[in-house]
Order: sequence, then C-alpha cells, then structure tokens
Amino acid sequence: MKTSVYLALLCVFTLISCQRVKDKTQETINAGGEAVGKSATEFIEGVSEGIDKTLEVKIAMSSDLKASGLSTGKYSISNNPQGGKDNLLTLYIIFDQDFKDIIYVKAFDKNGLETGRAKLEVEGKKGEANYYDFTFGKRVEIEYRSKIVVE
Repeated sequence: MKTSVYLALLCVFTLISCQRVKDKTQETINAGGEAVGKSATEFIEGVSEGIDKTLEVKIAMSSDLKASGLSTGKYSISNNPQGGKDNLLTLYIIFDQDFKDIIYVKAFDKNGLETGRAKLEVEGKKGEANYYDFTFGKRVEIEYRSKIVVE
C-alpha cells in the first residue's frame, strides 16, 4: 500500500515538474522569438530607410526664387490621372514674402539628362504655404535618384 502511495506521489510530482518545464520552455521560446522579431523588424526598417535615401529625388530651388521668399517642403511624385507614369509632382511651397509669378520645373534623370519640363502660375501671401501640382507630359517619368530644379 505504501508503495502505491509513493508511486502515485512520484507520478504527480513528475507531471507537475514536466508541466513547469514545458511552461518555462514556452516562455523562453516566446521571448527568443520576440527578440528575433524585433531584430528582423529593425533590420528591414534600416534597409528600407537606406533604399529611400538612395532612391529619393533631389529638389533644388533657384537662388532667384529663394531671394523672392520661397522655399519648399514635402513633395510627392505620382501618376497623372490624365495619363503617364510618375509624371505628376506635388510640391509644398512656403511663402516668406508675397509672390505671384510662373514657376518652371525641370526634371533630370540620375545621369543629369533633362527628361521634362512643367510650369505653373503660383500665387501666395507672406506666411502662407500650399501644395501645387506640376504636370509633366505623358512620356515623362520622374525616376529614382532624379533631380528636380525649380526656377
């Protein structure tokens, strides 16, 4: 009888110990998986940021426009709804002085070859800022690592 009780207690302790080992193992796996997931995410974000910096378009504003109180902020390049691929430049323009004139924009590829031109009449009062759409021809494609010159 004593042997049966000891054997039963031994089985209970063994089962409890196994469950505890299983729980600790699962916690360790989860913690390790979380660490691997964080590392992978940081790696992917770093690669993405590196690609963005390498492929981004450079915007250069002429000294005449700067002297007229203009500066640029955020920009985006998208497909023109009227046709073409990556041929619509949306540019945020900031006015430090009153301004009303036609602005010309030239696009150059990564080799410095001109690929297109656009113009738009722009008007703004001192202290204002707004987004302006410069539409290039249907065959113009503003490529990665291009340069945009605003004159």
